[in-house]
Amino acid sequence: QVQVVESGGRLVQAGGSLRLSCVASGRTFGLYTMAWFRQTPGKAREFVAAISRRDDTTNYADSLEGRFAISRDNAKNTVYLQMNSLKPEDTAVYYCAAKYGSTWNVNANDYDYWGQGTQVTVSS
Repeated sequence: QVQVVESGGRLVQAGGSLRLSCVASGRTFGLYTMAWFRQTPGKAREFVAAISRRDDTTNYADSLEGRFAISRDNAKNTVYLQMNSLKPEDTAVYYCAAKYGSTWNVNANDYDYWGQGTQVTVSS
């Protein structure tokens, strides 16, 4: 069992930056591929970024245009999402997810554990 807790979401002006954090419980954090998803009301959960468990291979949604960066610190059981040049359309609840193994996926149903989410609001 893995529990994940996100933090760092808040109100920010367009063009600003935020760093989200996700802390996972347990000693097996290094066995999980970690990802960030986001969701707005009435829409499906959308893949944002993922990072593999071993070689830190990263993958991003094409729509981000290089503005976001995912990283992890296995010693701290933490994964980060650095978000730059934020736009109002980035407004969403951001979720951290864990998937056992080394393969990433954009399908939310393939992830085993989820946090409660953290709200990011970007004002214009």
